[in-house]
Amino acid sequence: MEAMKPVQHSVAVVVRPPVDDTEAAGAFLVVRRPDDPADPLRGAWGLPAVTVRDGEDERGAVVRAGRVKLGVELAPGRRIGEKTVDRGGYLLRLADYEAVIVSGEPGVPQPDASITQYTACRFTADPAVLDEAAARGSVCAQVFLADLGEHQVDPA
Repeated sequence: MEAMKPVQHSVAVVVRPPVDDTEAAGAFLVVRRPDDPADPLRGAWGLPAVTVRDGEDERGAVVRAGRVKLGVELAPGRRIGEKTVDRGGYLLRLADYEAVIVSGEPGVPQPDASITQYTACRFTADPAVLDEAAARGSVCAQVFLADLGEHQVDPA
């Protein structure tokens, strides 16, 4: 019988601008990963993500991601979806959540060098910015884009 692979449980966050910003309807925050040669997603635009800690629930991890990755306070919202993929030595189980910034302005990189920090961030309303990361294996981008495909409204 094959030994079970360890599971890395992570969350990614579709960060929406503050609710009083009506010009940003449909916008979400994307972050650029560092140019680390060992990272298959190096330099790609994606969603901020963290690994869920022991004893932490997914919503708590979403709040922590806002603090340690972006320097903002997030209010977690809808759980968008989840996907599990085999990463060779482990299984990655990742869930995407929507969240709204309740205080602060997102900025990167943040001072915690013990975790992956991003090199740039910006709001966009164009989900196609995640196509490259999704094609390169970004689970968070795949979950978000699949959800959009299921929820797109036909303009006709």
